[in-house]
Amino acid sequence: MKKKLDQSNCSDVAEKLMPIVNFNSCGGKKDCVEVCPYDVFEMQPISQEDKAKLNLKGQIKTFFFKQKAYVINPDQCHSCGLCVQACPEKAIKLTRFIKGEK
Repeated sequence: MKKKLDQSNCSDVAEKLMPIVNFNSCGGKKDCVEVCPYDVFEMQPISQEDKAKLNLKGQIKTFFFKQKAYVINPDQCHSCGLCVQACPEKAIKLTRFIKGEK
C-alpha cells in the first residue's frame, strides 16, 4: 500500500532549493523518480567518484543496490518535498543553493 503524500507545498514556480541525495543511505528504490512530477531524478549506476566517498554502510548498500538516485535537473525542482516524503531510506534533503552553483 502506497503512503499518501502531502502535495500542499508544491508550487508552480521552481525555487532555490534542490534535492541532495545521500548515497550512503540511498537504496535505489526509485520512489523519488516515480513521485517527482518535474523529472528531477534519474536512476544511474553510482559513479566511481561518488563510490570512492562512501562510508562502510554505503559500500555495503551499494554492493547490493548498484543504482542510485541522481539529481539530473536541479533547476526543475519546485521544492515540494514529495521526494523527501517518498524516500523509504530518508536519503534525500532539500538544500538551498544559489543559481549557477551545483
